[in-house]
Amino acid sequence: MKLYGFPPTRSIRALWMLRELDLDFEYVQVDLTKGEHRRPEFLAVNPAGKVPVLVDDDFVLSESVAIVLYLAEKYPQKGFLPTNLRARAQVNRWLLFTATELEQPIWRIARHTHQYPIEKRLAAEIPLARQDFLDMAAVMEKHLETRPVLVGENVTVADFVAAYTLDMASVVHLLEALPNLRAYMERMYARPKAPQRIAQAFASLRG
Repeated sequence: MKLYGFPPTRSIRALWMLRELDLDFEYVQVDLTKGEHRRPEFLAVNPAGKVPVLVDDDFVLSESVAIVLYLAEKYPQKGFLPTNLRARAQVNRWLLFTATELEQPIWRIARHTHQYPIEKRLAAEIPLARQDFLDMAAVMEKHLETRPVLVGENVTVADFVAAYTLDMASVVHLLEALPNLRAYMERMYARPKAPQRIAQAFASLRG
């Protein structure tokens, strides 16, 4: 297997899954700061010009959530995806909730603070996006009040995706009033196979 990625991005989700599965794989860094994602050789792998991308023999798959689901289904013996229909539906529910309700407001904040050219940034979007995140994060905060993980008693793919997304939120100081989410994120990143945190990945790039 080969994983194309860049440390601070959602590539961390795919990297986390590969590590938890104890798989041998080749990691190919695609430096976004140098425009390597726009080079023809990478666009041949993913025409969208985004990371991560997983290559498994002749199978090429992009989108971090799709990658972690594929890996969990390919190695069911590891137990990161429930076999029970309803439990699996709950995993999918939290994956979609994380990607749509939590991740999107964080991206809006990022775009309007540093990603968009200055003339395209809308300051008014930032407090709106923060509130959108907090409203939905409160749902997960309540859910994790008495649970160690999102679904059942054991870690699933939903937890890897959610923990990374909460780390994104922590970078922009969105978790201060959410103690259950902070504790859950710290438990996940305390796992032996957990990848580096986003702040560490940024620091390694600067270093």
